[in-house]
Amino acid sequence: MIDAALNSSGAQVILATSNDENYPPENIIDGSSETFWVSTGMFPQEFIIRFSNPVKVSLVTLQCYNVKHLKIEKSASNEAADFEAVIEKGPFWICATLVFAIAISGNISSFLVHLGQPDYHYVPEFRKVTIAATAIYSYAWLVPLALWGFLMWRNSKVMNIVSYSFLEIVCVYGYSLFIYIPAAVLWIIPDESVRWVSIVIAMCLSGSVLVMTFWPAVRDDHRRIAIATVSTIVVLHALLAVGCKVWGVVFILYRSLTLKCLSLLKKREEKSVGIYSGLDFLTQH
Repeated sequence: MIDAALNSSGAQVILATSNDENYPPENIIDGSSETFWVSTGMFPQEFIIRFSNPVKVSLVTLQCYNVKHLKIEKSASNEAADFEAVIEKGPFWICATLVFAIAISGNISSFLVHLGQPDYHYVPEFRKVTIAATAIYSYAWLVPLALWGFLMWRNSKVMNIVSYSFLEIVCVYGYSLFIYIPAAVLWIIPDESVRWVSIVIAMCLSGSVLVMTFWPAVRDDHRRIAIATVSTIVVLHALLAVGCKVWGVVFILYRSLTLKCLSLLKKREEKSVGIYSGLDFLTQH
């Protein structure tokens, strides 16, 4: 991967809102971890880097200190104008992929469980997409919204608490769900132990990302509040994982019971027809 934001690659800092001769803006793009740019004066502070050629940016890495809010904008203009905010689309597509992975895996799993049963006729369950989408997108947007509001409130009470923007929290939650996609694919295997192991591993890995991200934001708060906040994050995350798994099991059991009831009703109907036919035969003779 080429680092386009280096002076060795032709990049230039064409604007910076502060300039300290000991720590000039050019240190931003010199590629050395020993030098840095110091912003002085009031905030917000900003700088603009111009690349030598138009580039497709796939990753942005920053090393900074005491930065509470960060906004990244882009421009395709030759001049330093017409900037627009960089909108992260990854979490949306991860959630969409996870929704269809759960729905498709659930349908295939249900098909394999009932395969070979004479009374079973496969019908795609499109409502699984609706239910999965409602649960996942509600979790990926409403929980970050509540957490963002809580962190903003605590930041007004305790000044040294690290604060994240709403978009940053949404990105963390969205990317943390990525590990559930291969776990959902493994649900196709008709073995409950494999399914539970896959969901538990995914839950632990994904939950650890959330804990490591948000613990620094609340650790300077009161001890009880910090522990309660992280515990709530973990519990809600576990409820999503277990809820999706249990709902899939309940749905398969529901289909199994439905098929058994239909089979019993069909046998009872055939038996009744046989009795009525026998009575008609006796009546005629």
